[in-house]
Amino acid sequence: MITVPVESRKSAHIRLTLNAEPVEVSFAPYKTLLEVLREDLGHTGTKHGCELGECGACAVLVDDKPVLSCLLLALECDGRNVLTVEGLASNGTLHPLQEAFANLGAAQCGYCTPAILVTAKALLDENPAPTRDQIRQALSGNLCRCTGYLQIFEAVEEAVVKIAEQRKTSTHG
Repeated sequence: MITVPVESRKSAHIRLTLNAEPVEVSFAPYKTLLEVLREDLGHTGTKHGCELGECGACAVLVDDKPVLSCLLLALECDGRNVLTVEGLASNGTLHPLQEAFANLGAAQCGYCTPAILVTAKALLDENPAPTRDQIRQALSGNLCRCTGYLQIFEAVEEAVVKIAEQRKTSTHG
């Protein structure tokens, strides 16, 4: 009798919207969303960190809410909307958060940056004018070993201004 390794079994199949695009994917049913994103869908912007839900490096948005993708089975994402860092830019233009992070040097090694960007986006979508304390609280689950956080908080604050300017221009332009 020939035994097929568990890793090669792709018996799970889901449909989801990934970065505003409909996607169908088959995978081993024990895989986390993090593993499916990286290994099966090639979206490597989402990072492997601790894989215990403690560092926040794997955060993505599921139905507009930050979720640690290392703790979520991909099977739980059937029919849901998932946003990764690859989906932040649109029409070749960086999201204001991405621009602000680049302009202010808010990313050093950059490993934590994708998760911080999507988490900050969720905050700004819910609260377009957060205080520094609200930013700090929203990002408290995203660990960064390089920046000391000040540049990150300043970049989110700069993005708040850019987004407000864009809204003003689009409503009055």
